[in-house]
Amino acid sequence: MVTTGDDSRGHGLVAHPPGVPDHLPPRLAITLWDFSWYVRTGSGEPFEDLDAAFARARELGYNAVRICAMPFLLFRSGLDTSALRLGPIGGGYAGRVRWYDVAAPTTLDVRAHLLAFFRAADRHGVVVIASSWEYQQSPAFAADRAWHDALQAVPPERRLVELGEAMADLVDLLVAEGLGHTLALVELHNEVQAGHLTAGLPGLEDPVVELRERHEEGIAAFAARHPDVLCGPNYAAVPVTAMRGIPRNATALVVHPYVHGVLDDLVAEFALRGDPADFPQARADAELLRPGAPRLADWRPPADEEWKRQASIVGHAEVYVHDWCDPEAVDRWLHERYGAHRLAMAQRLREWIGVAADHAARLAVPLVLGEGWVGYTPRDCRFEEGPVGAELCRDAVALADRVGAWGSVVCSNAAPHHAMWADAKLQRECTAVLLGGRRE
Repeated sequence: MVTTGDDSRGHGLVAHPPGVPDHLPPRLAITLWDFSWYVRTGSGEPFEDLDAAFARARELGYNAVRICAMPFLLFRSGLDTSALRLGPIGGGYAGRVRWYDVAAPTTLDVRAHLLAFFRAADRHGVVVIASSWEYQQSPAFAADRAWHDALQAVPPERRLVELGEAMADLVDLLVAEGLGHTLALVELHNEVQAGHLTAGLPGLEDPVVELRERHEEGIAAFAARHPDVLCGPNYAAVPVTAMRGIPRNATALVVHPYVHGVLDDLVAEFALRGDPADFPQARADAELLRPGAPRLADWRPPADEEWKRQASIVGHAEVYVHDWCDPEAVDRWLHERYGAHRLAMAQRLREWIGVAADHAARLAVPLVLGEGWVGYTPRDCRFEEGPVGAELCRDAVALADRVGAWGSVVCSNAAPHHAMWADAKLQRECTAVLLGGRRE
């Protein structure tokens, strides 16, 4: 039954989507703090002061954050996490790459820091979407490879079950600490079809379909212990040709409508996600890179940190271009070609959000747009932070409101570790739509 409730954070009456417990907000305006909330806690970093970060989020209209909660590390790795050393990848590698530009090393008691985070969320009236990036990026920021090796030691067919159990362990901890009410939902892992969770699959069908059985086993393991906590898959993009792969026991659906368009041209024309041997160095020098950039073949982490490239999923050529591009040149490249993609990008956004909403309705589960819009642009570029990206933000949150999504980001880049965090006007406008919108 769809109920209406007063959002205690002052955003009026909106409908609770099917399946959303009454103690949770009827709508979520989400800011994406991923793994940055713990890897960027050093001096001068955006999450050095968690209370300040949460206070700013509330000022901008957010009532939810989405994070990597490190569940495997904390509960299933067997490692001592009382003094986890974190920091940038050595040699400046990925130092100008969005999400990787960690500036200062830090040492954390992981359990204590996690509880401090949830307590701060509770103080500021913010709920948390708990996920894991551990089979993608998180271990790449550790000072040694023990976390990465522990993850890889789990047989591929057991990884989602282990994550399901680890997430259940997380909920046990939160409940024991009186913080269970701060949890909005859990995802077993971020973007399950884009990372080391696909290891060992046959490769005959879309990985979303081939992962379904593993995914269902992982959700079942979690639900056996916490049936009242929402748990669902999280997908890169919206897998419109593989929606039959959605786990049948999911109680939420999280998708990432990155519409790419013109960004796909950049990725394809410069082989950013292909074989580094295909990288067009001379063309990149002429069109994208700063003077004096090293050659692709010469840009890599120090030898003793080479394992961090496997611990991450961002390809070598993509890191190189993000590290060494002239941001204005890349922005100019994208703007010059955007006109040919504008209508198709807008259409993809409408269709993908519509398809996701349709399947969430079919399953009678809440829909969350956990990331989105253009895609993975270099850190110092402003294509997405400028007029083009801002309009996509407005269009996306209007669509999220229209289809009755439970929650949405304003943009993946609207977070303390990105430049868009400074655009208060855009964020307040969009969070007001998400939290104040009414379903017709």
